[in-house]
Amino acid sequence: MKSVRVCISGRVQGVWFRGWTEQQAVAMGLDGWVRNRRDGTVEALFAGDDGQVDLMVTLCHEGPPAAKVTEVREFPGAGDHPPGFKVRSTE
Repeated sequence: MKSVRVCISGRVQGVWFRGWTEQQAVAMGLDGWVRNRRDGTVEALFAGDDGQVDLMVTLCHEGPPAAKVTEVREFPGAGDHPPGFKVRSTE
């Protein structure tokens, strides 16, 4: 099991990035969350099978069709997360 937090920069808000992330993560059986940040980035926590987490991080480098990702920063996941995958409020 692996847990990773990512911060995604570029044109990632207003392009359905959170909804797309939720769909992908649920399909992969991942736990965690995704949210917009007030600085214009999207932040997400992915937890689950190592290979599935790695694949989700790789997919975040492209995102949904309308997105233009310029950077994905990866950090070790920290803290507890409830089971399932949720879209959280902007922080």
